Amino acid sequence: MKKILYYIIHSLSYLISLLPLSILYILSDITFLIIFYIIRYRRDLVKKHLQESFPEKTYKEKQRIEFQFYKWFCDYFVESIKMLSISKKQIKKRMVFKNTEIVDKIVDGGQSCAVYLGHYCNWEWITSLPLWINQKALCGQIYHVLENSDYDQLFLALRQRWGAVSIPMAETLRRIVKYRQEGKQVVIGYISDQVPYWNNIHHWLQFLNHDTPVLTGTERLARQTGHAVLYLDINRLKRGYYEAEFKLITRTPKEMKEYEITDIYFQLLEASIQRDPTCYLWTHNRWKRSHDEFNIRYDKDTGRVSLEPLESILRRKGLA
Repeated sequence: MKKILYYIIHSLSYLISLLPLSILYILSDITFLIIFYIIRYRRDLVKKHLQESFPEKTYKEKQRIEFQFYKWFCDYFVESIKMLSISKKQIKKRMVFKNTEIVDKIVDGGQSCAVYLGHYCNWEWITSLPLWINQKALCGQIYHVLENSDYDQLFLALRQRWGAVSIPMAETLRRIVKYRQEGKQVVIGYISDQVPYWNNIHHWLQFLNHDTPVLTGTERLARQTGHAVLYLDINRLKRGYYEAEFKLITRTPKEMKEYEITDIYFQLLEASIQRDPTCYLWTHNRWKRSHDEFNIRYDKDTGRVSLEPLESILRRKGLA
């Protein structure tokens, strides 16, 4: 039954993807009206994030960002579905990569690349990178396996269509070591602006006016493997057209201070968002973990962070 369900979902998605983007954008506009005005999908959360992230902006400015964000958010979904059938010519026209020469130079020198991304613009179309860079390199992206296996298989089909491999997060280091043993240079994309679990919080920084716990695994992997580190700065030129520019952070990650690479990544990502806030994934609750709660959960004697319910910790510590 699962296989049948997957084929049904995949077939329907493929048929929808055959529609011209001009028609798909009409569907996007209809979807926008539903989720923005009727369902009001996470609008309170988005308002909260915008209010806290841009206290200097006027109420009308934040209203405009919210409105345009939901418009882009719906476009992102139809653009992702379009990946199932879009031609090579069209994807190269609509997703243009700049400064790829730096990636080719690094790969030609026998070094692999770790590329920082964010939940910004259309990160699914970034999987067309193999059409642009040195064919010596194996392109890939780290991803979270979806709980729904049918949707997981659908997204794998989308992301691997142009030759990039999708690597489950839990297998990252093992796969990278395997590729190195096989003598392959890799260019791996890491979407590193996600919320870490309590026991994976090792670093806090200021990001969009928030005291933010951040993932540091990409930096640790780059140090361990000696990969060059780059940031991919994506810009939405107009509806359905994006430009992504590679920016080198370092070719010698082991020489950088601890967390310096992570700090630079978030500074660059924030600059991208400040340029156009409407293309960031504001519906994701990335500031749900506070520093105050972390301090309550953290045990200085053991260096561990408790994962038990907060109420239980407060009672145990006599703080309830």
